[in-house]
Amino acid sequence: MSELIAKINSLSALGSLFNDYVAQTPKNNESDAWLPQLAAAVTLSEHQNGWFTPENVNFALASWGQLLQKENLSHWLEKYPEPKAEAKTVAIIMAGNIPLVGFHDLLCVLLAGHKALIKRSSSDMALLNFCVGFLKDSSEAFADSINFVDGKLEGYDAVIATGSDNTSRYFEYYFGKKPHIIRKNRNSVAVLTGTETPEELQALAHDVFHYYGLGCRSVSKLFIPEGFDTDRLFQAFFDYQHVLKHEKYTNNYDYNKAVYLMSEFKFLENGFLMLKEDPAYASPIGSLFYETYSDLDSLTERLTLDAEKLQCIVGKDLKMDTVAFGQTQCPSLSEYADGVDTMAFLHEL
Repeated sequence: MSELIAKINSLSALGSLFNDYVAQTPKNNESDAWLPQLAAAVTLSEHQNGWFTPENVNFALASWGQLLQKENLSHWLEKYPEPKAEAKTVAIIMAGNIPLVGFHDLLCVLLAGHKALIKRSSSDMALLNFCVGFLKDSSEAFADSINFVDGKLEGYDAVIATGSDNTSRYFEYYFGKKPHIIRKNRNSVAVLTGTETPEELQALAHDVFHYYGLGCRSVSKLFIPEGFDTDRLFQAFFDYQHVLKHEKYTNNYDYNKAVYLMSEFKFLENGFLMLKEDPAYASPIGSLFYETYSDLDSLTERLTLDAEKLQCIVGKDLKMDTVAFGQTQCPSLSEYADGVDTMAFLHEL
């Protein structure tokens, strides 16, 4: 068995374990042995990060359970050359805003035949630790390929770093002389035309509220045609009022509402979401920015010019690449953050 096949088998087994955990229906002895450890990691992750609710963690695990199937992994890798015999060490600086947000970078490094030196986010350690432990235990191909570092990064050949616009300047200064991918802030938007069905707007609510809007693929701004009835949005979003059960969300909502009121900003609200007209792309938790437009072609041109600021554009029948309503949190293996082909970068090292 080739090393690549062994890695794919191990990753597929991890995906099956995720599926068994979410479904609560273990299908084999291996799942029986690992499920208690995964359950403990899920519980610990919720303590480490208050935003990692059971619903959000289960959604992330279910998503990875679908992606980590042999046929998906094999099909994804078909377009890339065989891993090089000489493995490089790639430092991965991970974010921690949503569960397992850095796992795709780790997956790319391992399947490109390199070694991963991981600087974890303190906000997302438990689940990642579990995944690495499972992979190392299930295949010798991973035994010496994954290491964690908590202090200074040393002994690496390339870097993949994810952070904010501010941290990206720090990353550029320290890692700019090495081959690198450095990611900055990105946001996702939705472009409505007024022809959306109630079902499509309800699907949009998933793009807005899932992970409490903390992901770069979470819709943080709407572009709506002049005269659009915003009550349609509030009606479609009604089923997500349960976000108020989460104390951190409610605290953010109350705080941002107080800021808007004291600043005498105009906004609309339904008790758990504020709609505020604002030119910025990034809206704070509990609010959703919007702008009106009169000419769709001009808006298309603007969004094209701002492509480096955007992760996803949600919509239908538009003259630009779009994601279907409700699908922003379901990227395929070949949908790379910031649109940079991580696998191609790694194969060129």
